[in-house]
Amino acid sequence: MAVSIRTDGEAAGLAPLSNRSATGASWDQPVLLRLVSIALFAGIWEVAGRIPVSFAFPTFSDTVVAFFGLLADGSLATAYLSTLQPLVLGVILSAFLGVGLGTICGLWRTGEWLVIPVFIVLQAAPVAAFIPMVTFVYGIGMTAKTLAVMILALPVIVLNTYKAVRNVNESLLVMCRSFLGTRWQTVTKIILPDASPVIFAGLRLGVAAGFVGVVLAELLITPTGIGDLITFHRSRADYAEMYATIASIIALSTLTLVFLQWVEVRVFRPESRGA
Repeated sequence: MAVSIRTDGEAAGLAPLSNRSATGASWDQPVLLRLVSIALFAGIWEVAGRIPVSFAFPTFSDTVVAFFGLLADGSLATAYLSTLQPLVLGVILSAFLGVGLGTICGLWRTGEWLVIPVFIVLQAAPVAAFIPMVTFVYGIGMTAKTLAVMILALPVIVLNTYKAVRNVNESLLVMCRSFLGTRWQTVTKIILPDASPVIFAGLRLGVAAGFVGVVLAELLITPTGIGDLITFHRSRADYAEMYATIASIIALSTLTLVFLQWVEVRVFRPESRGA
């Protein structure tokens, strides 16, 4: 009777191959499903535009042609140059203020009672109602648009940072105290590193809220940048160009959030890389 003997080297060579196959399958399937989802959405859009569901609803192909036309004449790039300024400034300011305030509230109980209820109300409030007030106080310039971004982004960042700091692993704090760690060492070497994944997730959500804020500012404060393109083409009944502009800001925000999620998984959540 023949006996099949597998050497250790052969076994070691087969194991990585199996792992690579499993990894490739887990990677290829989500990517394929995402591509199918995008293709299905584009197909439904094309059919809806050809029926048409409305005279103001263009087909997907017309929207793509209009998008490349806006790129070719430079109007889309010029609009984003104006729109991204308050967005980037508002998100950066919200990140510094939000992480700082959230950390203080998480470490200081009095600060929690004084500050956190304000941001809970801001997160639940209809933010569009605040924009006319911001315009009345600060005008229609860069300051008002930056504040509109911060009004949406700041509560998300503060509340996520506060929750992350308050829910640090208790065993790590006990270990630090047992080694006679100072308060500063506890914060910098235990609390902030352990809370960093949730803090970064809050920053990612703050960026998403910032995109909403800048679009609201473009449409409600003064139509410059992306808001100017949308209102201009709507007034001329150039609906393909209008939808192309709207789709471009949605695509930009989606790609930005996907990239930030990729950074979050690779840097702050290494245990989720194979998921």
